[in-house]
Amino acid sequence: MDYTAETMLIKAQDDGEPGVFAQVDAANAGWEYLNMAARRMTAGERWAGSTGAYEYAHVILGGTCTIRTSQGEFAQIGRRPSVFNGMPYALYLSRGVEFEIEALSDGFEVASCWVPTDEDHPAKLITPADVEIELRGGANASRQINGIIPPGFGCHRIVCVEVYTPGGNWSSYPPHKHDVHRVNADGKLLEADLEEIYFYKLDRPEGYAYQRVYTDSRSIDAVMMAHNHDAVLVPEGYHPVVSAHGYTTYYLNFLAGSAQSLANVDDPDYAWVKAEWHEIDPRLPVVSHDMEQG
Repeated sequence: MDYTAETMLIKAQDDGEPGVFAQVDAANAGWEYLNMAARRMTAGERWAGSTGAYEYAHVILGGTCTIRTSQGEFAQIGRRPSVFNGMPYALYLSRGVEFEIEALSDGFEVASCWVPTDEDHPAKLITPADVEIELRGGANASRQINGIIPPGFGCHRIVCVEVYTPGGNWSSYPPHKHDVHRVNADGKLLEADLEEIYFYKLDRPEGYAYQRVYTDSRSIDAVMMAHNHDAVLVPEGYHPVVSAHGYTTYYLNFLAGSAQSLANVDDPDYAWVKAEWHEIDPRLPVVSHDMEQG
């Protein structure tokens, strides 16, 4: 696979109608694990499927639904009308599970990720109370991370977080990578080899963000402009993001690879900036647990 700006930027397929409006296929992406689709549904619409030989994560982007599975029913889940108005609900399913999602609100949106697995784990509903908020960085490199399926979650490979970056701020910064599986002499994981998807939303639909993906050798070195519902593939290398002034950038990260981990290493040319960070941007958090009360 020749990774360029044209092949790593997966443009949205969104016409505003129900159906799949963003999609990443592992075979087309040229990698081993990650598949993803974002789907919009009308109230009363049902979508049924089977996890087969994959583990799944269904992340509710907006609206409410009931998910019926062969491992139990999860009724009336979801609350936020959009990702900018509350904390996430999600459902993890292991392999060999039948499921049906029934939308209970118009404009319901769900992003689903699936990854091959040879392990079995219990189904688990993730509610806002389960999601830890981290405010990371400093100054105009401040951002918010919501851990949906964090390292240590009871699954095989999937990691999932959502990130909010206020306008004008940098994110995934300093540039970091996770493309080699490395452990130290004591067996501690120093870096995992992970594929990653960035799925973008902007608080205003005309907004945009820039993302660069580059390797030490510059065998990959591309800058992409991501708009609402675009996805960016990160097969390897460093991958910083900057949000256009005046627009809050949201991205949903799905990752999978050699470990259920986020172990990474900073680009040594830019790691020094961490010492210059003293205060978090006061615009953070963008969403909080307080939004879930009442």
